[in-house]
Amino acid sequence: MSINAINLVGRAGRDPEVRYFESGSLVANFTLAVNRRSRNEDPDWFNLEIWGKQAQVAADYVKKGSLLGISGSFKLDQWRDKTTGENKSKPVIRVDRLELLSSRRDSMNNESSNNQNNNNIPF
Repeated sequence: MSINAINLVGRAGRDPEVRYFESGSLVANFTLAVNRRSRNEDPDWFNLEIWGKQAQVAADYVKKGSLLGISGSFKLDQWRDKTTGENKSKPVIRVDRLELLSSRRDSMNNESSNNQNNNNIPF
């Protein structure tokens, strides 16, 4: 038996980058910052990839600083760098389920405080 399941709760590190395809499908990519138990430690950062209807929800409602819960699986994106020819890889969480844990008002407050304080991520 094999299991590849990941559940995380954290804050969006940036607004989702959304790409639309001729086939009608879409993908949203952004990062998620997850705090450690100790406030003295830096958060862990995860690259997220969301497809289909969940990607549209992310595009419409997720903003930098939004509190999110995600369920998904780990994958390793691999490619060859076009300029150097070097093999590259990047760990990605493919999100199957996205939960918006902060209200729209909370997101608006986070956005306005980000603009005033010019901080990277509110924690």
